[in-house]
Amino acid sequence: MESRIKQLREKRGLIQEILAVELGITQQMLSKYERDVTLIKVDILKKIAAYFNVTTDYLLGVSDVKRDLNGQMKMNDVLV
Repeated sequence: MESRIKQLREKRGLIQEILAVELGITQQMLSKYERDVTLIKVDILKKIAAYFNVTTDYLLGVSDVKRDLNGQMKMNDVLV
């Protein structure tokens, strides 16, 4: 299975070096995350999810839903 991180990166037309700089990691580490060679750190996972505006579950392949819009609307109602 191709990495969702790689799919999102390529869809935006980014090369690994640019995304790595944006995330504050090395290109080599990003490559390892994309190839599932090493476990991704939670803080980096959260950064990637925020960068691409998707859920961490989507990145991990747990869910096919990129954003939980209903949950977001409920959260907004609570905050207002």
